Amino acid sequence: MVLDYPPQEPFSEVGRKYHEEVSRLGSGVVAATKVSFGADPYQSLAVFPAAEPSGDVLLFWHGGGWTNGYKEWLFFMAPALNDAGITFVSAGYRLAPQHLFPAGPEDARDALAWVHGNIADYGGNPDRIFIGGHSAGGHYASLIALGNSASSVRGVLPISGVFLFGKGSGLSQNPRFLGETGDEHAASPLAAISGKPPPFLLAHGGKDFPHLIEQAHAMESALLAAGSDASRIVLGDCNHFEASYVSGQTKGPWLENAVAWMHNH
Repeated sequence: MVLDYPPQEPFSEVGRKYHEEVSRLGSGVVAATKVSFGADPYQSLAVFPAAEPSGDVLLFWHGGGWTNGYKEWLFFMAPALNDAGITFVSAGYRLAPQHLFPAGPEDARDALAWVHGNIADYGGNPDRIFIGGHSAGGHYASLIALGNSASSVRGVLPISGVFLFGKGSGLSQNPRFLGETGDEHAASPLAAISGKPPPFLLAHGGKDFPHLIEQAHAMESALLAAGSDASRIVLGDCNHFEASYVSGQTKGPWLENAVAWMHNH
């Protein structure tokens, strides 16, 4: 995978291994269209139309601890989703520590606005837009879906998402995207639930990070209490990174559930 971006934070060892594996999985997968929705190179997205589109659209954001990642990390998801009739869009966002909260969610909202306004040109139905992401991407997807600016969202599919910061989150310290004085409450999807939330299909690995499993349980309970059509699936014995890898597997524990769930909403 050849990437032409400004430098980002050095990978951790597990981050390097994840980068290598998703690059391998996505080798040879080419987007039909790449679009910039801002001046920063990370403010971009890639569109993968289905040959026989159902109209359903999935807009997805990568993980990387808010400091790493590329939209290209998720290209491996496109073939199986396209085969199921889903128009797939992988989007990037500005990264910390150069860009602090709320830069990331602002970029996610801009990507969603572009998809809503243009996806019909690629076989997608703008009334059938689902959003999701892995890890930090699942956090951003969940956060914007619970805001008034995301009324076009049909449903949300976070994988190993982060839903709470600060007290009770299980995090030893706040992530760098919040900066020294970041608003933990404003950044927490659990704190953003109001009114009747959109449908959610939460997913995490059976061997995911323990604090993320606990947060997923709490998020499911809070969404159900607020009247959301929310459900949660456990992706076998997957760890945090394997939970991402299986999202591109046709017969994997996530894709069949996710496609059926989208069709039924």
